[in-house]
Amino acid sequence: MIIEMPETSTNDVAKKMVEIRESGGAISLGRVLTLVVVAEHGEPTEAAVEAAIGASSEHPSRVIVLACGSRKGASLLNAQIRVGGDAGASEVVILSMSGPLADQPHSVVTPFLLPDCPIVVWWPGAAPEDPSADPMGRIGRRRILDASKSAHPESVLERRLATYSPGDSDLAWTQITHWRALLASAIDRPPHTPIQSVVVTGPAQSPGIELLAGWLYSALGVPTTRSIGSFEVRLLRDHGATVLSIDQNGNAVISVPGKPDGRVAMTNRDLPVYLAEELRRLDTDEVFEQALRGAVELSQQGQPA
Repeated sequence: MIIEMPETSTNDVAKKMVEIRESGGAISLGRVLTLVVVAEHGEPTEAAVEAAIGASSEHPSRVIVLACGSRKGASLLNAQIRVGGDAGASEVVILSMSGPLADQPHSVVTPFLLPDCPIVVWWPGAAPEDPSADPMGRIGRRRILDASKSAHPESVLERRLATYSPGDSDLAWTQITHWRALLASAIDRPPHTPIQSVVVTGPAQSPGIELLAGWLYSALGVPTTRSIGSFEVRLLRDHGATVLSIDQNGNAVISVPGKPDGRVAMTNRDLPVYLAEELRRLDTDEVFEQALRGAVELSQQGQPA
């Protein structure tokens, strides 16, 4: 069910949600968190809403979408409430603000936060320069960013590190989870000779590739080179290189000297899957922080960004 409420107020929207709950059952029961989605003027919100609904099967939530529109004109609030089949296992409130109200999303969202539930703030587009200091970021236990949406990909990770606060995360990090798992598995396989150096190859200005290189650099503590080209990771040992690459069918290929190549079918992962993975943990991701520091160190050494 989708209920449109044009030119409304937060008080009227809150009353309508209570009315829906009383007429259709306690829809807020079982909600494990509040997910606040913040989108600036011109950023599409529907893909973010669909991702939140897709992730709801694993994380039933109250999803509050704050669509901050043009700052011109008088303050105006339009709302949309989605429940039932149109919201998955969540309940969705879309609050579209314009005029001076668009600069006060933290005030607008307050009446809709679930009591005693952790709050996660997600910027599906461009995030603020300092997310943890942002009024919206301050209310979140966890803040999900997306470095690939930055207008300045060449320096986005440096800015992320400069303003890093426990609870920050990034979908660029989530997107390389499978590659990190495969590399960890490859490192654990015999022969267990020391890794002398690492070469990470991938597209230029790719935050995910930079974080992958930074993770290996920080975890292994060996010279790491970031190269531009098709995706490949080479772990160089005295007896030869362990190589992770992709074949023409999109499968992951692990090559070890003296052994047949191993192939792993890679499943397609989309935005709802990435978001669901991020929502599984609300504590500090210390490994992400280490990877971020490693990526910035490599950049400062003159590696491609």
